[in-house]
Amino acid sequence: MYEYELQQARSAELRRRAEHERLVREAVRGRRSARREATERAAERAEGGAGSESHTHLLHRLRFARPA
Repeated sequence: MYEYELQQARSAELRRRAEHERLVREAVRGRRSARREATERAAERAEGGAGSESHTHLLHRLRFARPA
């Protein structure tokens, strides 16, 4: 009887680990897809969306040394 209960406990632990690993893989997959979507949205904005303005005017202004 003791061996049967021990086997049941081991089986339950393996199931818990497997479920945890599935959840972790699903979370990683979700993060990757969210990151991919964010980069796609950023690329669409950079191509000509309303929020595609960059701060290049700051770079042009800071390119030269300030007069003394």
